Amino acid sequence: MHYESPIRNPLILGDKSYSDITNDIARPVESKAPRLWWIAFSIAFIMFLWGVGCILYTIGTGIGVWGLNKTVDWAWDITNFVWWVGIGHAGTLISAVLLLFRQKWRMAINRSAEAMTIFSVIQAGLFPLIHMGRIWMAFWVMPIPNQFGSLWVNFNSPLLWDVFAISTYLTVSAVFWYVGLIPDFAMIRDRAINPVQKHIYKILSFGWGGKAKHWQRFEEVSLVLAGLATPLVLSVHTIVSFDFATSVIPGWHTTIFPPYFVAGAIFSGFAMVQTLLLIVRKIFKMEDYINIEHIEMMNIVIMLTGSIVGVAYITELFVAWYSGVEYEQYAFLNRATGPYWWAYWSMMTCNVFSPQLMWSKKLRTNLVFTFVISIVVNIGMWFERFVIIVTSIHRDYLPSSWSMFSPTFVDIGIFIGTIGFFFVLFLLYARSFPVIAQAELKTILKSSGENFKKHHGDHGTH
Repeated sequence: MHYESPIRNPLILGDKSYSDITNDIARPVESKAPRLWWIAFSIAFIMFLWGVGCILYTIGTGIGVWGLNKTVDWAWDITNFVWWVGIGHAGTLISAVLLLFRQKWRMAINRSAEAMTIFSVIQAGLFPLIHMGRIWMAFWVMPIPNQFGSLWVNFNSPLLWDVFAISTYLTVSAVFWYVGLIPDFAMIRDRAINPVQKHIYKILSFGWGGKAKHWQRFEEVSLVLAGLATPLVLSVHTIVSFDFATSVIPGWHTTIFPPYFVAGAIFSGFAMVQTLLLIVRKIFKMEDYINIEHIEMMNIVIMLTGSIVGVAYITELFVAWYSGVEYEQYAFLNRATGPYWWAYWSMMTCNVFSPQLMWSKKLRTNLVFTFVISIVVNIGMWFERFVIIVTSIHRDYLPSSWSMFSPTFVDIGIFIGTIGFFFVLFLLYARSFPVIAQAELKTILKSSGENFKKHHGDHGTH
């Protein structure tokens, strides 16, 4: 057994046995949904239905119902697309990178983070489909035979690289998530009383028996997938940034975008994981497994990545000034002092200034403060994408084509609908699958459990 210093805070609180962990983690799946779950699900479902109505209205009428115009022809939809892809980053980072570094604190949070990745990439995927307008012609983007006309896709386009990067990321993330769930499905299968439920979990668990050979293969597959997923974490948002960086529009044409987008994605992703963990912790009474130690570790990562994003913003401003290109300088001056100044300063406040409050241990271990900051960070990251996209194109080279963008109720409705859809999926997942990887958690019980640490500490003093 791996020895852990008694100075380190325990990761599992209370006098827990292996049986207690199994019972606590199986409870949300086996028992009736608590009242708080129904309240959260009802709110999310209403938002989802509103979004569905707005999407159907868009498809039936055309994307003229959005606030786009000839100058600002990319706006709310791609802002939301990049925002959702960014949120999907932290799940694989927590699972893959922290697994490779053998970080024990990831074990209580990796399952929810992986689920969040899949659900957020699904939301991101909706926007390119809706943006086609005629969604029933979506097969035209595929490299289909030329009998249909000269339709071979443009492999030089970063938009096509996006399709490959995000679909690969979604596939690897889904496999990673599913492989991790197999021992937990077997646990639910063995406890199930209802024969239908037992049969479903029997199929899902792939005949898992918990033998030494099964565990060996499980560990090997997890490591291989972690190795595959780690470069994906870096590549996906790099390629999303190429949608902008490969153009020659002032404000977009910059080499800092790839690392800056990746840091921003990890930043917003960790903030969303934090939001979800605090909700799961409260609804399903998981305070012993998702405790202050986990929350503090997450806050430190948010503070670090927030600082990196702040440095990126300052670097952008410096490069614009140092370049001596008046169009580039104007693009950044217009962001800070032009008609969208409020969006720029909202972004700065939420992303750069608010995470710096985490330097205070008292604040970063306060649950209410953490919950508020996790939402503030994602509001800031949405504004970042809005500022990059809209303020860079609403002032063209020709003053006669200058324009303003304002969203319609359909734009807003679709965005709110995707937030609702995301939470509907997440809440249904939390009732169907174990939200914490119980098998992995048991591996650290004797080294990081509160009672065992106390026991070792008492023996150490004698």
